[in-house]
Amino acid sequence: MTSAAVQVGHGAATHAGLRGRANEDAYLAAAPVFVVADGMGGHEAGARASAAVVAEFQAFVGAPSVSNAEVRAAIARARSSVDALATGERAAGATLTGVVLTRVGDAGYWLVMNVGDSRTYRWSHGRLEQISIDHSVVQELVDAGRMDAGTAARHARRNEITRAIGAGSVGEADFWMLPAEGGDRILVCSDGLSTELDDERIARILADEREPQDAATRLVHEALLHGGRDNVTVIVVDALGDADELYDTVPAGGRSDDADIETRPRAAAGGSS
Repeated sequence: MTSAAVQVGHGAATHAGLRGRANEDAYLAAAPVFVVADGMGGHEAGARASAAVVAEFQAFVGAPSVSNAEVRAAIARARSSVDALATGERAAGATLTGVVLTRVGDAGYWLVMNVGDSRTYRWSHGRLEQISIDHSVVQELVDAGRMDAGTAARHARRNEITRAIGAGSVGEADFWMLPAEGGDRILVCSDGLSTELDDERIARILADEREPQDAATRLVHEALLHGGRDNVTVIVVDALGDADELYDTVPAGGRSDDADIETRPRAAAGGSS
């Protein structure tokens, strides 16, 4: 499909995991929107929260592009929707991560968003980058130099997040703008994947599987083989064709994004070639 100057193909898969829990993940994978939300709150509150978050992005499906302002407004509406689900002392909440396709001038871009510890990666030129930065207790310790990444992955507090949509959190989303290049492969996932598979394993699967649906299905399968302790959801999005072809597909009515094109991701994480 063509969107925001980028031709894309995608695949998606989800599983409740092997602990007998309900699947509280929700996702939307339809150009130009590819997002995953991981609900929390228990007693169906988490499932309702993640569904409410994803629902706010449904209106963008089929649009030629989505602007930064539109994404921010959708997140604000999602926060209001999730807050309205709270009952008594139980506060529903959800993480959110993913990409929308946008454009700056005649160039296609990935607009990456993140709240919480679900993740968005980019596989490009044989290297895996974690674009999003976890909003978690252990990530703050890593950033402060008080813990290394290996210890963080095993730490007892690794599942404690510091920002969410709802759940009493007022933390804002982070955003990144990445030029969309032919051969890019974007991975959007809940933490049910990243807690079971390390970046090296994820990179190997993304490199091995040619079709995005095959990659998504295999990633979920491997997460189950390695424990399946949580709900796991995966979206794989491929930018198709070479750079010239990508930028030749700008729809005449496309909207130009208002985000800062100089925004860049953090340094590559877990690179593999």
